[in-house]
Amino acid sequence: MNLETKRLLLIPADPALADSVAAYYLRNRDFLRIYEPQREEEFFTAAHQATLLAADAQAATEQRGYRFYIAPKSQPQLIIGSIALSNVVWGAFRSCHLGYKLDKDFLNAGLMTEAVEAIERFAFHTLQLHRIEANVMPQNAPSVRVLQKCGYENEGFSKKYLCINGKWEDHIHMVKLNEEME
Repeated sequence: MNLETKRLLLIPADPALADSVAAYYLRNRDFLRIYEPQREEEFFTAAHQATLLAADAQAATEQRGYRFYIAPKSQPQLIIGSIALSNVVWGAFRSCHLGYKLDKDFLNAGLMTEAVEAIERFAFHTLQLHRIEANVMPQNAPSVRVLQKCGYENEGFSKKYLCINGKWEDHIHMVKLNEEME
């Protein structure tokens, strides 16, 4: 099931997207380097992306995670980013982690804010989750702004939280609650 915004399609992970996803990562290789773990050469191939996409599709089937690829409605074959709910925990917790990234050529147009709002609706209304957690490096001011615009609250600071580009980076821990469940 695709999710839609005014300008975007959020397409569920599927191995059929491998070529488009690999092209996205190749276009954005240098741009994303400072925000992501170090990547082996194989990561940038369609074959490797097909394997990852199959694993993401399986995670959705098992209700453990939901990854969507972002495309403009005007160019539905062009992948310009991704957004995911990972580490989904059910039971009394009903929580997940949010992660997202956008093509360097599509920044500062409000597209990621649209995508975050769409995946929140999916998380809170379709999945009935109570809590979405997002962790962002303090120096990633545009990402912090997206979360603030979407109503996330700062719950604290995590020292050396993730290994990004070969270095353990601090992160701000931001959270949004599904107040309608309370």
